Amino acid sequence: MPATRPAGEGPGPAARYVGEGTAPAARHGRNAPWPYTRLDVAAARAAGHPPHPIRQFVLKTRSRCNLACTYCYVYEMADQGWRDQPVAMAPATTARAAQRIAEHAAAHDLPRVDLVLHGGEPLLTAPAALAAPVEAVRAALAATTPRTRITATVQTNGTLITRGRLTALAAAGIRVGVSLDGGLPAHNTRRVDHAGRPGFGAAARGLRLLARHPDSYAGVLCVIDLDQDPVETYESLLAFAPPTVALLLPLANWSSPPPPGPSPGRRPGGTPYADWLLAVFERWWHDGARRTRIRLFEEIIALLLGLPATTETLGLAPAATAVIETDGSIEQADSLKSAYEGAAATGMALDTHSFDQLLDHPGFAARQLGRDALAAGCRACELVEVCGGGHYPHRYRAGEGFRQPSVYCADLQVLIRHIAAAVQHAATAGRRPATAAHPPAAAS
Repeated sequence: MPATRPAGEGPGPAARYVGEGTAPAARHGRNAPWPYTRLDVAAARAAGHPPHPIRQFVLKTRSRCNLACTYCYVYEMADQGWRDQPVAMAPATTARAAQRIAEHAAAHDLPRVDLVLHGGEPLLTAPAALAAPVEAVRAALAATTPRTRITATVQTNGTLITRGRLTALAAAGIRVGVSLDGGLPAHNTRRVDHAGRPGFGAAARGLRLLARHPDSYAGVLCVIDLDQDPVETYESLLAFAPPTVALLLPLANWSSPPPPGPSPGRRPGGTPYADWLLAVFERWWHDGARRTRIRLFEEIIALLLGLPATTETLGLAPAATAVIETDGSIEQADSLKSAYEGAAATGMALDTHSFDQLLDHPGFAARQLGRDALAAGCRACELVEVCGGGHYPHRYRAGEGFRQPSVYCADLQVLIRHIAAAVQHAATAGRRPATAAHPPAAAS
């Protein structure tokens, strides 16, 4: 730790916060001293870190799933809170969520809010009720802040996509994102139902149907699997004509490291995830036309050029996402569930707390501090404006918290430097970028 402490970190306990003194708060303090016992939110505010409003709201409309993917962070990792959640979000909870979202949008004069219907598997909801949460928020905004517009997506495993569901979603202006691990059955062996049967066939049928409705298609989300060939994975996904592909590093941390890959002779200190991603990057970058957008690569390029980030996985932009569970509890980003039991919990609920109160929760406030939230080595790194310390859950170490470099630090450095060199070479050579094959996808 440097001699000068970053803004908001004091030598003693942090200021009190909602829920302090409860068992969940004690668990936070035990597992993650940074930020829960070391961050003084009031001091951070005084030092020039104002709160930033929430702009994306994830509604967990279902807490159960029809698949049992072996790597799922909701069901298979450290947090098992889903077991205590209602199976579905009740209409009264949906209505209260809509009121709270409209209240927040009006208080901050937000021009737009992004809604994500999530789960579990949100398409377990009957087609006639799928759009109800979005329509409730739309009505609440119209009554309180009519200038605020909505973008809405549903994130699904794709197995339950039907014409009826697509029709209902399209009528409400809700686009569809699908999680898939590649475009071949061999890529999706970990995506099985509760009886162990593969889910790929149903997901592929759903994706082929979705591809015939490009206005409803948000894209495909794919978790990197080092056991699979990267170029084959990428090119097989193209068969489903996704407008964008999100390639995600597995949710891992210093206490639960990422899978090392299939090679028993893999060299210590290697960068297998960078190697995997760069194989895809080279194929994508040197293609004659952009057949899809790859969010990770485009984010890195944008940040290298000084443009703002649009995700929380890179860059120094403040976190702006809140999660509403089926019981109406307000939580932090779902990905934190990979760290420890209750890591996303705030002790807040729609009936008793506003989203403005969430902004002062130390777990949330820490993710709005930019550079001041990072480890000393990260703050001094020349890549910090692009990397941003990496995805917040990837920084976790049990008993210390979230102030380490990303567990993928070496991979990120190699990836960013390679992409920077490619962009510089293209600029020097006067290369014209390939024409995009699809319009930009909505934020999700």
